[in-house]
Amino acid sequence: MEAIRVPRPGPGRPRVRPDHVIGDKGYSSKAIRTWLRRRNIRHTIPERSDQVRNRIRRGSQGGRPPAFDKQVYKRRNVVERCFNRLKQWRGIATRYDKTAESYQAAVTLASLLMWA
Repeated sequence: MEAIRVPRPGPGRPRVRPDHVIGDKGYSSKAIRTWLRRRNIRHTIPERSDQVRNRIRRGSQGGRPPAFDKQVYKRRNVVERCFNRLKQWRGIATRYDKTAESYQAAVTLASLLMWA
């Protein structure tokens, strides 16, 4: 989570505090949610089924379920579909390029071809 960087549209260093984080169940740990809350970053992350069971098993000591907005979470699908389309390019999926610059150029080229 410390590696989060949000590039600015113009000059200046990237922001390290995004407005909102949308994650999958892999980011559902208590430590990540606490870290996001401490930094006042809103988040939409679904709860894993084992976490739900443990919270219910603990009863009132388990606490309230975290807030979850289904409409916001649906927007994550657009990003996932873009990744899936990019990974249809074998060179991008297997990372044949040796340097970061050539890999970024390949991703940019594939994105432009998908967009056109």
